[in-house]
Amino acid sequence: MNSELINKIADKATNGGGLINSLEQVLLLLMVLVIMFGMGATLNFKNFRDALKKPKGILVGFLSQFGIMPIVAYSIAVILKLDPQNAIALILIGCLPAGSTSNMFTYFSRGDVALSISMTTASTLTAIIMTPILLGIYASGFAEQIIVDASGQPFKIPYINIIISLALVLIPVIGGMILLKKSPDWAKVAEEIASFTGIVIIIFLLVSVIARHGDLMLLTPWTIFVSALFVGLFGMLFGYFFSWGIKLPPRWRRTISLETGIQNGPLSFAIVLASFKAPMDSQLLWLPILYSAMIVASSSIVTLFFRKIGKNDWELYENQTIQEKLFGKVYASKMANQY
Repeated sequence: MNSELINKIADKATNGGGLINSLEQVLLLLMVLVIMFGMGATLNFKNFRDALKKPKGILVGFLSQFGIMPIVAYSIAVILKLDPQNAIALILIGCLPAGSTSNMFTYFSRGDVALSISMTTASTLTAIIMTPILLGIYASGFAEQIIVDASGQPFKIPYINIIISLALVLIPVIGGMILLKKSPDWAKVAEEIASFTGIVIIIFLLVSVIARHGDLMLLTPWTIFVSALFVGLFGMLFGYFFSWGIKLPPRWRRTISLETGIQNGPLSFAIVLASFKAPMDSQLLWLPILYSAMIVASSSIVTLFFRKIGKNDWELYENQTIQEKLFGKVYASKMANQY
């Protein structure tokens, strides 16, 4: 169904040096480093202690992130009959951890930012193990459909390269944690810059790629656009209603929803460029680019909705927090139970 698009991208990769140029590759690397450094700048040992105090939220987030999202991505790829390359790219997105952008959207949606950071941390650390395993489960069948040379050998997913890529992105995270310990004020600046930088560079890259490869947009079937959009939306819907079904607090529902649906798009760029060879890297990169653009737009709309419906419970939470500081937790709990 998408063979014309795949062949066109392969031709560009062979004759034009790839889907993205050297400047864009540098920007991608910079974006990943800044985002992961900014995420590290929000983390200290208190975050890990807080995570242990909220095991239910972390567990639900983990099951949503690594249990449901890969199934959602795989199901969409099968239902829409995506080509193997696009199917692998979509499944890769579904198997990745949450992005630090989710922390920013959680804040604006009146969610639990501490839980969001804890969930992002947990999913990022466990991704080194979970992402390769899940790719092996859900993407290996599609990889076998790709013949890479005249010998008839099927394409093999470079699991070791992916593990190395995931391990390397933890280095800036550690650097951010060190900055937080040394200078909390500068760490706060790094945190604020990181999410904003990620969105700006994603938009720049999308505009740049479309300007040079506008013909790809015309060749891209509707199934690719739908898959790039709905993998995130289904994740957000599942995260919210599953949390609602097990009666988690409203602030946690919004948080888990965004954490589930917002995958680390920039990390998918880094993995593809670092782990796959041409022309496969360019063929796998197109769908993550579209996903990254669509998840920013869809998350913004969902966040505005969450912010509206969360007004009352957020004010109640703020009042209870103030009462705890002034009068103690017992008094605050009694007052909260009256509402």
